[in-house]
Amino acid sequence: MVHSPDIIIRGLSPGISHSGVRPDAARLISLGLSNPDIERMTMSSLNLLEDPWIPIQAAAGPVRLIRPAQITEDLPLSAIDWPRADFRIAQLEFLIGLLATCCSPADDDAWQAWWDDPPNAAALDSAFAPFVHAFNFDGDGPRFLQDFESLDSGVESVEKLLIEAPGEQGVKKNTDLLVKRGRAERLSRATAAIALYTLQSWAPAGGAGNRTGLRGGGPLVTMLLPGTEPTLWHMLWANVPCGQSPATSDLPRVFPWLGPTQSSQVGMTVTPANAHPAQVWWGMPRRIRLEFEAQPEPIACDLTNQPDDVLIVGWRQRPYGANYADWGRRHPLTPHYRLKPTDPEWLPVHPQPGGIGYRHWLGLVLPADELRLPAACVSTWRGDERPLGRVRLLAAGFDMDNMKARGFVESEMPLPGSGDAQQRRRLDKLATALVRGSEAAAGMIRSAVRAALFSAGATVKADAELLNSARENLWEATEDAFFDVLNRAAASEALEEDPNPPHRFWLDRLRGTALAIFDELAPVAPDGSGQAPRVAAARRNLLVGFAGYSPMGKALFAALNLPPPEKPAKDKARKVA
Repeated sequence: MVHSPDIIIRGLSPGISHSGVRPDAARLISLGLSNPDIERMTMSSLNLLEDPWIPIQAAAGPVRLIRPAQITEDLPLSAIDWPRADFRIAQLEFLIGLLATCCSPADDDAWQAWWDDPPNAAALDSAFAPFVHAFNFDGDGPRFLQDFESLDSGVESVEKLLIEAPGEQGVKKNTDLLVKRGRAERLSRATAAIALYTLQSWAPAGGAGNRTGLRGGGPLVTMLLPGTEPTLWHMLWANVPCGQSPATSDLPRVFPWLGPTQSSQVGMTVTPANAHPAQVWWGMPRRIRLEFEAQPEPIACDLTNQPDDVLIVGWRQRPYGANYADWGRRHPLTPHYRLKPTDPEWLPVHPQPGGIGYRHWLGLVLPADELRLPAACVSTWRGDERPLGRVRLLAAGFDMDNMKARGFVESEMPLPGSGDAQQRRRLDKLATALVRGSEAAAGMIRSAVRAALFSAGATVKADAELLNSARENLWEATEDAFFDVLNRAAASEALEEDPNPPHRFWLDRLRGTALAIFDELAPVAPDGSGQAPRVAAARRNLLVGFAGYSPMGKALFAALNLPPPEKPAKDKARKVA
């Protein structure tokens, strides 16, 4: 197939008018487009491997669309230009999954070869060629992530493809105050493609029979960001696992839309035993068929302003799509947990209120208590130290409350490391102690604020906002210091012989931070009346704890691997007597 030049996005080039109407043929030809290209842009269906559809903003140039094979161009990671954070993260996941499926490196040597010498577009086009038919987005035949059958149902509003869109009850009761209805009535095919991929990959609960995604609703996605200024290619390839690409005969087990619907209405579940392992990237829990509407002229997409002469104006849905089971620890980009060490079932981690930070180090970066495991991409990097240079961890996902999206969480954190295995073990031990110490201190400050503000018999909900804010404030206030300590330790060749041990420094830092938070949340009244005695007692007990003399203080010292303090002299005297 002959590929047309990159399409320029409406409004960012003189080649497309602000109204979204394509200029005359002479103008298109002056932009380097031939008549066949012009005809293809207006007449052909969209194939997500052969056609440009991914928006890229590189340097100071205009936004343009590329096809997946062009990801090895010299593009910065920030080049992907979807106007929504969830689309951008989903696009990265799509491309990592595409590489893992179509050109998975057989071993570390094969992975290293493409890391050192990235393939060109022709090589990637060749690798993608056997899979092209699975990525037709519209037209006749199987459609990407859409049901194999024509669905007999009412037409849904196109904006309901967006995970945070208000549900039927929200619209009916007029409670869609923060996320309003009616933001999108028509989408371009490119926008609809990434919206559909986002929904199918992260699908939350959707009512009776509407299944969640292969990793449950709103999974946490973690990815490695290599180097100080990673290119798009190196970021993607850093997260691609070694393996084997599926045979052509296996493609219906990889891409479920290539075959009849595996309906869960008859009790069928989709497991790694009856599907190809690569389906982990291409789960399709929802039975959806998009409604396409041809336009006489290109019209701008309501979300992205991309002009398209075929728009998605709605979609049909039927319940009881694929019911996924037993896929725990299968997805390379998602950390997992289990409820107890003897539980065989591993569950995907989901973002929670409060964001993502170093408090999640145990579970996102290091295993924790046989209950939490990092994503396979992180474990692979830690296991063989792929030469990624300075590494950061990107963590993102929807914070879901059942069917309701409370927000989209995205954060980055550095991953201090070392090429020396022994030094890495020391850093891991130090990081574990610091996090455990912070956990203990967060519990102490929460208990102290509670004791200061509420009487002993008062009923206080466990999730009281004020008490939780005390704990959250401690984590936030010590975030930068945590990474400073690890970075200094990573640069030290004699970590265990440091004259200023980081464990003791961390205790002092936690104490100072906790006292500042306590004094802010539980101030003493100017006249010294009311709750002043209770506040003073709570503060004194907090100091006793940070000295290591209370049960919580003993737990703090144990977490930080610090020796317990000497017992007070009066206790020694009492024993002698």
